[in-house]
Amino acid sequence: MNDCSLYLISPPRIVRESFLPQVKEAFAAGGVKAFQLRLKEASDAEIIETAREIIPLCREYAIAFILNDRPDLVVKCDADGVHLGQEDMALAKARAIVGADRVIGVSCHASRHMAMEAAEEGADYVAFGAFYPTQSKPKEKIEKWGIPTPEIIEWWSSFTTIPCVAIGGMTPHNCTPLVKAGADFIAAITSVWNDKDGPGMAVKAFTAILSSTEI
Repeated sequence: MNDCSLYLISPPRIVRESFLPQVKEAFAAGGVKAFQLRLKEASDAEIIETAREIIPLCREYAIAFILNDRPDLVVKCDADGVHLGQEDMALAKARAIVGADRVIGVSCHASRHMAMEAAEEGADYVAFGAFYPTQSKPKEKIEKWGIPTPEIIEWWSSFTTIPCVAIGGMTPHNCTPLVKAGADFIAAITSVWNDKDGPGMAVKAFTAILSSTEI
């Protein structure tokens, strides 16, 4: 059996009253090991309030709660860690804010150099992507950072034990090559929250693939 797990990311905009039941459904389906709150356009107060509602659910299901972009808010809401993009705060500065015991992940897109730098600076995991067409990343960003192939996952997992996340357009139907390549996590957004049968069924579909003994 492989060791790949599901890393669930929130949509960039949510209606909290309807989103929280969806989160509960997704978590209850089993298989989610990390959750990232990624609210690009929300106020600090909205982010903190939403985080404080979801974190108890993460604790209940033993899911790591990661906050996107904001090391300062990580401390205020007692999140488990922060995810940084290449245009966000420097890792060393973020580490000084969140402390040694919290997780820091870094987006490395299609770049081996970025990944090696992140590892040298103390990243707890790196993320590669977008591997497939995605609604969550602007076209200009993808053109700027490039599109990786499964080979970057194979390369990374061949010489380091630092976990890597594969992200970008992931579905239960297309993630197998990344799992086979050695990804530790498959990150999903749209394919879970927009599933016609609900997020719980989507999570179960991912879990069936990620836990398959045939991969």
